[in-house]
Amino acid sequence: MNKTELVSAIAEEAGLTKADAAKALEATVSTVTKALSSGDSVAIIGFGTFKVGERSARTGRNPQTGAEMQIPAAKVPKFSAGKALKEAVN
Repeated sequence: MNKTELVSAIAEEAGLTKADAAKALEATVSTVTKALSSGDSVAIIGFGTFKVGERSARTGRNPQTGAEMQIPAAKVPKFSAGKALKEAVN
């Protein structure tokens, strides 16, 4: 499912216009992004938790040349599925 299909599904499920559903989705994504960039986590009960994880620096290889290179430490977004979501999928 891509973004357009998701907006259509949200509009149908919630009885909104596609424009309103698109605004709601954009607001949700923007709010989660802002929270993660400030170091907070976002927990949606029954769905899951978005949080920021730490990836340490490491040595990697350039796949074209095979030369070793240093990959710097980074913060990465992570998602942990909630119990209800896991049960719905299985």
